[in-house]
Amino acid sequence: MDKRSAHRISIIIPVYAGERTLPTLIEEIAPLTEIQTTRDGNSFTVCEVLLVHDCGPDRSDTAIEALSARYSFVLPIWLSKNYGQHAATLAGMASATGDWVVTIDEDGQQNPADIGKMLDCAIKSSLQLVYAQPSNPPPHGWLRNLLSRSAKEVSTRLLGNRAIGRFNSFRLVSGEISRTLAAYCGNGVYLDVGLFWIVGRIGHCPVRLRDEQGRPSGYSYLKLLRHFWNLVLTTGTRPLRLITILGAFSMLLAIGIAAYAIYAKSTGQVPVRGWTSLVIVVSFFSGSILMALGVIAEYLAVTMGIVMGKPLYVVSSRPTRPAINR
Repeated sequence: MDKRSAHRISIIIPVYAGERTLPTLIEEIAPLTEIQTTRDGNSFTVCEVLLVHDCGPDRSDTAIEALSARYSFVLPIWLSKNYGQHAATLAGMASATGDWVVTIDEDGQQNPADIGKMLDCAIKSSLQLVYAQPSNPPPHGWLRNLLSRSAKEVSTRLLGNRAIGRFNSFRLVSGEISRTLAAYCGNGVYLDVGLFWIVGRIGHCPVRLRDEQGRPSGYSYLKLLRHFWNLVLTTGTRPLRLITILGAFSMLLAIGIAAYAIYAKSTGQVPVRGWTSLVIVVSFFSGSILMALGVIAEYLAVTMGIVMGKPLYVVSSRPTRPAINR
């Protein structure tokens, strides 16, 4: 089969501490540079592997240099300092040339052989973005897995879209979408939130995670907390609207207490003491302040969306089609 008729896939690997794991991972990817046929009969080939060096603590740079000298499909991208996984992934997306882009971690948990399954999911259901959905618990311990599930559930509610809530660093995304996102996305944007801005059809593909290849995670609990807070800050105006809702509830509570106090005073059922008026005043004006802050926060959110690079629209070269029934 001609390589020109196969789906060209670019693989992006953000590298932080991959000195020991990268050689094995690239060896697994190497056979995929020849034309592969998926279970559903779709043909694909890995046209390039972009190793984005994120200036970690080990000598990943020498490993990347050795791999790029050995394999013609390995292309290094050198960042000037450590910018974080999402920034490194976006840097790779900006340079990717494939019809599809796959993002994968360096630690070997995610199996490159699952790319064909994810491609089948994307083509079968006409999806622009496919997340790997682990069928087994990640090998991080029960506490970290619990916190990860909780954070993703919160993000699901904040974004108002259950499809993107189960996001994963193992993704298959349209190459056009990924390059557009890399062009628009500003500083501090959570990658999956940025994808949510411009992706209309999202799906999930079940995969099985493997054990890490002797490399501990580079994320401490403090880093994960900062990661989650960045997600909350970039999700949009939903968290800010809670301030306005809380203020409105406080004002309604004050009005309710005032109505009850006037009724009780006029009927003589309950003696109304001085603290009642104090509660009413404090509740009403604190509610007014919260509502004012909520309105101001909404304006700031609009400004933040502009600064982060959220596009008004994105033009695609092909239509976004509904799911294909076979």
